[in-house]
Amino acid sequence: MSSGTRAVSVILVGIRKETTPLQFRTKCFCSGAVAPNRELHNTFLVESTPAILLRKRKFSETSLIVSWCTESIGCIQTIAKGARRPKSPFSGKLDLFFEAEISIVRSRKSDLHTLAEVVLKNPFAGIRGTYLRTQTAGYFVELIEICTERDHRDPELYGLLRRAFGYLDVNDASPQAVAHFETELARIAGVHDVKKLKADPAFALGNLFGRLPISRTPLLKTLAVEAKNRAKEKSK
Repeated sequence: MSSGTRAVSVILVGIRKETTPLQFRTKCFCSGAVAPNRELHNTFLVESTPAILLRKRKFSETSLIVSWCTESIGCIQTIAKGARRPKSPFSGKLDLFFEAEISIVRSRKSDLHTLAEVVLKNPFAGIRGTYLRTQTAGYFVELIEICTERDHRDPELYGLLRRAFGYLDVNDASPQAVAHFETELARIAGVHDVKKLKADPAFALGNLFGRLPISRTPLLKTLAVEAKNRAKEKSK
């Protein structure tokens, strides 16, 4: 390459970085045209982590705002630039309840980070098999959004949601499943000890965070009716 030839505008340098107790991949993106023998500049750290997609909404004609519950970073919001374009690399990878390995570039000015890459791991397709499973998964998402602080790392919370979605992927929703999720979430939040307290874990969560999702009451009513119907079918 001659001295007058410009280097590529994007240079990727791979680095591995360990964090305690979790590990996540760190990359260094250096953007801008860089001439030979000049220092790289405009450096951005890219973090990779397992994540579950909580919700998405339109940001512009071409982009989406996507919310995630992640293992290494906590609950975060990202902008998926160009995700609404037909040939976007994000096509088919951004749907509700999807589990993926995501890479993000952290924003230095806000809590809206840039989504750089998505590798789909598990779509939890069984959740969309029935409306009641989808409704229950949606309630779990709402409850987590109420009870967590954005960008606050809590791998146990991610593990709880992953187990809950794994259950709904192959099993019908039930009042017992909802009660178990609420109890575990309350335990993680430190507001309910099953062995010492008799208080309702959902009540404890609502008392601590000021409210519960309005979808809870109709969901529990529907689940109770479904449970009775299943019991009648078994008794025949």
